[in-house]
Amino acid sequence: MMKNKMMAMAAIALGLLGVSCSSDDGPPVANVAIETIGLENLTGGSTYQGWLIVDGQAVPTSRFTNPAGTINLTVLASDLADATEFVLTVEPVGDTDNVPSDAKILTGSFNGSNTATLNFAPVVADLSSTAGQFFLATPTDDVADNDEFGVWFMDGTSAGLTLPTLASGWKYEGWVDFGNVTVSTGTFSDVEGRDDANFFSGSGGMIPDFPGEDFLVLPSQIPLTGVTFPASITSRRVFITVEPFGDNDPAPFYIEPLSGTAGITTGPANPVTMISDTSMPSGRATRPN
Repeated sequence: MMKNKMMAMAAIALGLLGVSCSSDDGPPVANVAIETIGLENLTGGSTYQGWLIVDGQAVPTSRFTNPAGTINLTVLASDLADATEFVLTVEPVGDTDNVPSDAKILTGSFNGSNTATLNFAPVVADLSSTAGQFFLATPTDDVADNDEFGVWFMDGTSAGLTLPTLASGWKYEGWVDFGNVTVSTGTFSDVEGRDDANFFSGSGGMIPDFPGEDFLVLPSQIPLTGVTFPASITSRRVFITVEPFGDNDPAPFYIEPLSGTAGITTGPANPVTMISDTSMPSGRATRPN
C-alpha cells in the first residue's frame, strides 16, 4: 500500500513538470510542444517528423501531417532534458525508417533554455531577397508563331531568376497552373543551367541553358489529363516553389517565392516580372521547465 501511494505521488509530481511515467512503469516520458507559423497541412503522403539532437545524434519523435495549433510530441524525458537542438524534417511518401531526410525545414537550438526558436533560413535558404521574370517562347521547335506554348525563366539571353542556393534536400521547381491541372516545368538548383527535365519539348530547335519548358507534345508514357497539348501559357499563372527533393509528391509544395501571370504577348521583348513572396516558416519548440 505504501509503495503504491509513493508511486502515485511521484507520478503527480512528474505530471506537474510536464513529465509522465509510461503505462508499463518504463522510463519517464515528456512532451516537447511544437508551435509553427507558415507550415501547411501535408496531403500527398509525405509527413513532418521532429528530431531531438542528443549528444550529436538524431533521436526521432512521432510523425504528423497537420501542423495547426500546438503539436505535442512524446519522447523520453531524459532525451528531452539532454537535447541541444530540435529539427523538423519533411519525410518522403512511403518512408518508414527513423533516419532524418535531407529536407530539414525548421531547426533551432535550446541554448541552455527550455525554448528553441525554429527558423527556415539557416537550414534551407534565406528567401528575403528574390526576383524573377519569364517570357513566352518555344525554342525547342522550328515552328513560327507558336510562342504561346512555352515559358522560359530568362532575361533575354541571361538568367531571369534571382534565387539563393538551397541546402541539400531541396530544389526549386517551376509550375504552370492550367486551371484543371498544375504541371511542372522541371526541378532545378541552378538558375543559370537547364532544369532536370524537358518532358514536353518539340524537335528541330534547341533547349536553352536555363529553366523552362515548351508544352508542345505530351508523351504517351506520361499519364497527364486535364490539359490539351500543345498547351497555351497565355493568361496562365506561372510560379516557382521550393520543393523537398525526393518527397515523391507530384503536387507543388506550398513555399512559393516567385509568381506571375502570363500575358498575351510573347518573346524576350515582352517579359513578365514575377512577384516575390519573402515569407518563410518559423516556430518554436518548448520543453517542460
